[in-house]
Amino acid sequence: MSNSGLPFDDIRALMAHLPPLDAEAAAAIRARDAQLTKPPGSLGRLEDIAAWLGAVQAKAIPTASRPLVAVFAANHGVAARGVSPYPASVTAAMVSNFAAGGAAINQICGHLGLGLKVFELALEIPTADITVEPALDEAACAATIAFGMEAIHGTDLLCLGEMGIANTTVAAAVYAALFGGEVRHWVGRGTGVDDAGYARKVAAVEDALALNRDHLGDPLEVLRRLGGREIAAMVGAILAARIERVPVILDGYVVCAAAAVLHALDPDALDHCVAGHRSAEGAHGDVLERLGKKPLLDLGMRLGEGSGAALAAGIVRSALACHTGMATFSQAGVEDRG
Repeated sequence: MSNSGLPFDDIRALMAHLPPLDAEAAAAIRARDAQLTKPPGSLGRLEDIAAWLGAVQAKAIPTASRPLVAVFAANHGVAARGVSPYPASVTAAMVSNFAAGGAAINQICGHLGLGLKVFELALEIPTADITVEPALDEAACAATIAFGMEAIHGTDLLCLGEMGIANTTVAAAVYAALFGGEVRHWVGRGTGVDDAGYARKVAAVEDALALNRDHLGDPLEVLRRLGGREIAAMVGAILAARIERVPVILDGYVVCAAAAVLHALDPDALDHCVAGHRSAEGAHGDVLERLGKKPLLDLGMRLGEGSGAALAAGIVRSALACHTGMATFSQAGVEDRG
């Protein structure tokens, strides 16, 4: 691999010029919040969410009128190692189910008024088996990141989701490479593997780490060697959202693997993101602590599809509705006793 002109250089250059959150917009929102017809602080985290939205969007009056759940679907060569009780063909079947409106995420989006887009990432061509060779070459990984960057235009609140048989295995490998520690700490049961399947899953992650041990000091190398197309695309989506000042709601274990790559590159890279929920999968709670994210929900979910992020979007939009719709004390003719 050449040492100059690498596709990843463009990613690093973008990372060096991320727009900061707007403190003035956040201050204006908090000033208005102090005048609303409620005791100070009585809406708890909803007040913080409203200020965060304004800071990300650089608007004293933020919006969330075009919310989008973006689900990225991909297949993984490591699935052939028996790390999931389901065959890789289930990924395409679930994409068809999304299109037919039959999945959980369809119901949540319909009920909450959220847009939904599903992006298929070459399902017929799984990434390479990470126990044998890197998942992607650098050019393909960078191109997939770029695809994710182009996928999120037209929204003012982005919820990220994913679908891919065996993607909890590659996510665990990414976490183990980035954070270290015992592999078993990062490997969960995914879609419900039995004990033998769990042992194969742990072994697969261990083998992948051993194969790539000399190349895991760079988070982008971790991504391309151990990750998958959906994780790479979500890296791009998160990055583009920051550049375009779009707030992001992260879903569960696999989505946060993409976030963890960016966090490893720059701890401030996720300031425009909130954690929608704490998944019951693997060590997601540990991941969120390392990312500095307190989840909005903790419902014992581990479905993926963006389901937890979509539910959390209802909370985020409610926080904004309270902030923009409530009367001030002067408007309501109510005496403000602080």
